[in-house]
Amino acid sequence: MSNTEVLPILEPAAPAAVAPCCPPLTERPLTAEDAERTARMFKALGDPVRLRLFSLVASHEGGEACVCDISDVGVSQPTVSHHLKKLKEAGLLTSERRGTWVYYRVEPSVLAAMSRLLTSAAAV
Repeated sequence: MSNTEVLPILEPAAPAAVAPCCPPLTERPLTAEDAERTARMFKALGDPVRLRLFSLVASHEGGEACVCDISDVGVSQPTVSHHLKKLKEAGLLTSERRGTWVYYRVEPSVLAAMSRLLTSAAAV
């Protein structure tokens, strides 16, 4: 006799921490709140290990990466976890636990907002 049960597939909940960054720098001066949010994002990316981890997740097939696939960045696993936590706190990554592994993804809205902010600034 089998003890298997078919479970429904659930869509992940939309993360509350992810919000569009701010308007292009050439559109209007940043508010204090916009500047704080933007500085947090760029500060998180200012570390070479975090930038590498962010890039590994963003460029991974399917737009998400298991922590087991992105941990080889020249630092210990606890340090990788620390850096991934900082990227999540800055609103750059979201995560989902599946069994024993955690999967990370970069929200498309975050990349679009960062691109919009920088592209418009570069056009000046």
